[in-house]
Amino acid sequence: MEFKTTDDAVRYMDEQGAVLAEVTFPEVEPGIVEINHTFVDPSLRGQGIAGELLRRATDAIAVRGMRARPTCSYAVAWFEKHPDRSDIRA
Repeated sequence: MEFKTTDDAVRYMDEQGAVLAEVTFPEVEPGIVEINHTFVDPSLRGQGIAGELLRRATDAIAVRGMRARPTCSYAVAWFEKHPDRSDIRA
């Protein structure tokens, strides 16, 4: 299994390419992405996968010089627990 990062998502995929977990963050305004969806397959819940998705997503967003607007409930809660990433929060 591996994580794959694109400009608008981070996905955790199995060896066959099936998406087992993902966080999506499309650009909604110039320089602003919206973290609007986090999903983890029930078989993987409780293993820290969602947190790793958000960590990778915020790293990718920061590298692009963008800011993030979290709107999905998991992302909102994640940012509250990670004030060190407030630098990219829109």
